[in-house]
Amino acid sequence: FFRDAKEFKMTNTSCTIRTRKFMTNPLLQRRQFILDVLHPGRANVAKAELQEKLAKMYNVSDEKCVSIFGFRTAFGGGKSTGFGLIYNDLEAMKKFEPKHRLIRAGLQTAVQKSRKNIKEKKNRVKKLRGGAKNKVM
Repeated sequence: FFRDAKEFKMTNTSCTIRTRKFMTNPLLQRRQFILDVLHPGRANVAKAELQEKLAKMYNVSDEKCVSIFGFRTAFGGGKSTGFGLIYNDLEAMKKFEPKHRLIRAGLQTAVQKSRKNIKEKKNRVKKLRGGAKNKVM
């Protein structure tokens, strides 16, 4: 029923990474691909670990330029599939990545707004028309 500690540890460290549909996107200054991760005997693999391995695989100078997201584990486990982006530099990443992924990567801070303020602003904007909506706070 329970595994040996040694046996569990050995299966815990192994994972295989494969990239599919790899393409270079010069307009967005990045390389993009679908990432398949095989991890038998393991629930899933940490994104930080995957970023580290991808940076090593593709000779990336800064690990923060690697962005991975959208992972789904296959039924039965052992395989996960997600999407990966490798930006040419941090400036390109800050320019093109959505704000929520920059916050996850630690490159931007989240703005804390109270729920009440958001709702009050929404209701003020509902009463206005046209360009006046943009001028409200």
